[in-house]
Amino acid sequence: MDNSGKEKEAVQLMADADKKVKSSGSFLGGMFGGGPQKVEEACEMYCRAANMFKMAKNWSEAIKCLNAAIDIYTDMGRFTIAAKHHINIAEIYESELVDIEKAIAHYEQAADYYKGEESNSSANKCLLKVGGYCAQLEQYQRAIEIYEQVGANTMDNPLLKYSAKEYFFKASLCHFIVDELNARIAVEKYEEMFPAFSDSRECKLLKKLLDAHEEQNSEAFTEAVKEFDSISRLDQWHTTLLLRIKKTIQGDEGDLK
Repeated sequence: MDNSGKEKEAVQLMADADKKVKSSGSFLGGMFGGGPQKVEEACEMYCRAANMFKMAKNWSEAIKCLNAAIDIYTDMGRFTIAAKHHINIAEIYESELVDIEKAIAHYEQAADYYKGEESNSSANKCLLKVGGYCAQLEQYQRAIEIYEQVGANTMDNPLLKYSAKEYFFKASLCHFIVDELNARIAVEKYEEMFPAFSDSRECKLLKKLLDAHEEQNSEAFTEAVKEFDSISRLDQWHTTLLLRIKKTIQGDEGDLK
């Protein structure tokens, strides 16, 4: 079936799902039972329609269907499924429609639902997405709050504590862009909270960068980044933030070469 056929089928499915929802709340639907079952079926139809709209690249209709399913699942108290659909919508906004603010809103809503259901690791995954985007959008305070929160949540977990140093590193970089002194205070605070952070390569790099920045020495700054990157590759997110910090050094060329 080509995309236009998929789209037609999706439109029909969506209309049928709408009818099911309406009839489940009607007098006859209530009298003869089957209300909750009809609503459940409607949800499945909305989800199938959303997938077809995705195949046809009709993103706004796909989102409309997913939102309709979310409304029903939240009414039924099924917040974990609602959270998954919020993630689906967030992914459409980040990858297809490139509306990062809307992606953030849906990841935050998913995180809230997961937290309410005590699914903390799923909530943290969503929050980390939010933190990453907030930093890119220069909403540093929000990013710091998220990285500190997730770092504190993971540092006492034997399976996850290795990741905590990464979250404190990211929080420190966000602090550094705002203010060098803030960053120094933050690094000390993270070392006290999580002593393993002191021995990490990330913490050692931060201290070298802070010293280079204080001395307004862009060469020392670049050298420290290169040395770290030769052992642990820095991704685009880290590189972007490090460049923003380096640009605050007077007379800097604005690259890390």
